[in-house]
Amino acid sequence: MSDAIITFDKVNKWYGNNFHVLRDIDLVVTRGERIVICGPSGSGKSTLIRCINRLEEHQQGHLTVDGVELSDDVKAIEAIRKQVGMVFQQFNLFPHLTVLENLTLAPMWVGKLPKAQAEERAMAQLRRVRIAEQAGKYPLQLSGGQQQRVAIARALCLTPKIMLFDEPTSALDPEMIKEVLDVMIELAKGGITMICVTHEMGFAKAVADRVIFMDQGQIVEQNSPHEFFDNPKSERTKDFLSKILGH
Repeated sequence: MSDAIITFDKVNKWYGNNFHVLRDIDLVVTRGERIVICGPSGSGKSTLIRCINRLEEHQQGHLTVDGVELSDDVKAIEAIRKQVGMVFQQFNLFPHLTVLENLTLAPMWVGKLPKAQAEERAMAQLRRVRIAEQAGKYPLQLSGGQQQRVAIARALCLTPKIMLFDEPTSALDPEMIKEVLDVMIELAKGGITMICVTHEMGFAKAVADRVIFMDQGQIVEQNSPHEFFDNPKSERTKDFLSKILGH
């Protein structure tokens, strides 16, 4: 598939000798596709997306991102990391730097952008996540939802082709979840390739082209949101959905 931007081909990963965290993962993500990955705790969801930018390394199989196969080649890993933005559960912002400084750090150091240009780009992304007025504040002066929006803006500052979200709302208070999801819905409309690990099923219905259910290191089921929620095939999927949707 020429339009594939990420390809997992029989990817396996173990932690130590006995915990088989990813089992024979086959997955093709096309350019601009929006995927939501769900599943119980410990099913390998976060590990799967962390392999895409080599925060975790797989031990077997082939993983190709934007035409580059991920191996131990440091240059290849660096090249991929410039294309892949990542937003974590915890915001991972530097508390001693202002919001603006948090955003300009990578473009100046990694992207070698002049300061003025990095600041211009940072402000554009802060406007995109509707938080430009907070540029001069420090992270701890912001709410959790605002901090997570800053983290999203920071990832966007490297103009990635792919955005990965690892349970971006799970550390937030309920009233802040919507503001972060709203920003992600806006981003999704912009055509960026997006993979999101989340339990926010409303978001999956609103945004995803495909919902993937993982359990015990395997992809158990994948389908369009409509089919996935209304007509789940596997008993494990049905069980999971009944727990999470409460019916």
